[in-house]
Amino acid sequence: MQNQSAALARLERAAVRLAGEQGLEYVDTELTKEPSGRFLRIYIDSESGITLDELEAYHRAILKSAEDIDYDYMEVSSPGADRPLKKPRDFEKALGCEVEVKLYKPVNGSKTHIGTLDSYDGEKVTLTINGIQVEFTLKETALIRPYIDVDSELEQSTDN
Repeated sequence: MQNQSAALARLERAAVRLAGEQGLEYVDTELTKEPSGRFLRIYIDSESGITLDELEAYHRAILKSAEDIDYDYMEVSSPGADRPLKKPRDFEKALGCEVEVKLYKPVNGSKTHIGTLDSYDGEKVTLTINGIQVEFTLKETALIRPYIDVDSELEQSTDN
């Protein structure tokens, strides 16, 4: 088996190219070991949402590019509405929206902070939380993702 990280880098290049050819957005690739085996996951998306047919077509097309990867199961999926913000483009799209920031260590007594994403500069994010601007370095954050208020969403869906 070839060097795994080199094989993953080649797969990622192929995944980006294939997504572009199919009119999709490449989001991420991960290889994780879980109790049931090694999972190779490729996340793709689309501005209008992704269909099962698109996921299946992408899965079939990317299989050959994953031959050099040591995995037990391959999944191609949408990252979901609450997908973590990782790349500059993710942060740009989320500017002005509510996000949830999870920290490694508590700040102001909490590891979780929810606020409006005001800025991102590659090293830190600035949120407005209850009218106050708060800054977090990316090094201190475990996760940043769009905040979805499930109770509010359920309330709106029952009102319609």
